[in-house]
Amino acid sequence: MLDQRTPAPVTRPPVNDATGLPARAEEARVQILPRHLPATRPNAARLVKRGLWILLALALAGAIAYGLRPSPITVETAPVARGTFLVTVDEDGRTRVKDRYLISAPLAGTVGRLPLRVGDTVEQGEVLVRMVPIASPLLDPRARAEAVAKVEAARAAVSQATTMIERARAAHTYARRDAERQRSLLAAGATAPQSAEQAELAERMRAEELASAEFGRRVAESELRLARAALGRLGSGSLEVLPVRAPTRGRVLRVLQESEGVVQPGTPLLEVGDPSALEIVVDVLTTDAVGIREGAPARIERWGGGRVLRGHVHRVEPSAFTRLSALGVEEQRVNVVIDLDATPATGEVLGDGYRVEAAITVLQRPDRLLVPLGGVHRLDEGWAAFVVDQGRARLRKVTIGDRNGSEAEVLDGLREGEHVVLYPTDKVEDGVRVRER
Repeated sequence: MLDQRTPAPVTRPPVNDATGLPARAEEARVQILPRHLPATRPNAARLVKRGLWILLALALAGAIAYGLRPSPITVETAPVARGTFLVTVDEDGRTRVKDRYLISAPLAGTVGRLPLRVGDTVEQGEVLVRMVPIASPLLDPRARAEAVAKVEAARAAVSQATTMIERARAAHTYARRDAERQRSLLAAGATAPQSAEQAELAERMRAEELASAEFGRRVAESELRLARAALGRLGSGSLEVLPVRAPTRGRVLRVLQESEGVVQPGTPLLEVGDPSALEIVVDVLTTDAVGIREGAPARIERWGGGRVLRGHVHRVEPSAFTRLSALGVEEQRVNVVIDLDATPATGEVLGDGYRVEAAITVLQRPDRLLVPLGGVHRLDEGWAAFVVDQGRARLRKVTIGDRNGSEAEVLDGLREGEHVVLYPTDKVEDGVRVRER
C-alpha cells in the first residue's frame, strides 16, 4: 500500500528584489566590495551619460533649426526726406543765334569766289562779295550774220542821219539870211510886213528841222552801239560792279555760295550773325506745353560744359507741327524758346546749332516730404510701400500727391527718416526679414 503522507514543504532562502540574488549571497557580495568605492556610482554614471546625450540632441536640433531658418532678403532702400518737389519737362534742344541775317543776291549776275570762311568776323558795311553782269552769250553763225547785218544797217542809218543834218543846216542857213534881208527891207519900207513874218517863220522851221536831224543821228548812233554790243562782248573795263555789303557786325555762320558763278535774284550767298547772343529752342509735346508759362525757370544740362546753365522761358510758340518719333508715331510738338540768364564762361564754347538737354520747370513746391518713385507701388485702388522696421519689411498704405520722373510727394503714411524698399520683388512680403544693401 502506497504511503499517503503529505511531503514536507521546501523552504528557500529569501531573495533580494533589487539584485535577484539570495539575501545571504547579496550580503556576501556586498561584504567583498572594497570599502573605498561608494555603493551609488553606477546610477550617477548613467545619469551623466543620459544628460550628455540629451544635450547633444538639443544642440543637433538647434543646428538643424538654425540651418532651416530662412535667411534675410537683401533689398535696396532709400530714406524718406524733405526737399523741394519739382515737376519738369525734359527734352532735347538746340542753340540758335537770335539775330541772323541771310544775305542774298539783289540782282542777277556773276559773283566772284567768296574770300570769307565760316567763323570770320565782319564789320557793318564791309564788302562781302562783288557782283558783275552776266557775260554775253556765244553766237552761232546765223546769229552772228544777223548781228553783222544789224551793225551795217546801223552804220548806214548814221550816214543817212548825217546827210540829213547837212541838208537841214544848209536850209536853215538860207532861211536865216532871207529873214535878215526881209527885216532890213521892212525897216527901209521896201517890203510888206507879211513877207518879213513869212521869212522868220521859215527860219524857225528850218531850225527845228536841223534839231530833228541831229536827234535822228543820235538814235542811229545808239542803234549802232546796240548792234555792236550784240555782235561782240564788252571789254572788262566797261563792266559795272555791284558790291554786296554786311548789314551788321558779326561772324560768318554759313557760306552758301562759295565758288564763282552766275546767280539769280534772291539766291542765298551767306549767313551772318552774332554767336554770343544765343537762345535755345526745345520742341516739346503739346500736352506738356500746356503747363509751361513764359518766365518759367529752366536748366541747361549735358551741353559739354562743366556746369549747369540757367535760363527762363522767353516764348511758347503758338503754332505746333507734326514730327515722327523714333518709333514712327506722329507727334504734335511745339517750339519753346529759352533765353540764357548768363553766357558761358571764358573757355566754354557754345555755338549755333549745338545740342543741349533742357529741363523746364512746370511745378515747384518747397519743404515737401518726398519718397523715391521706386519705393511706392500700387495696392488695390491706392498706393503702398514696404518700410524697414527692425530688420523686417512692413507693408504700409501711403497717400501720395503729384509725381515727377523720380520722386513722389508724400501726403500721409510715411515719416521723415524712414527707409523704404526700392523696387520690391515677389519675395518681399509683410513681416519678412530683410537686410539693407
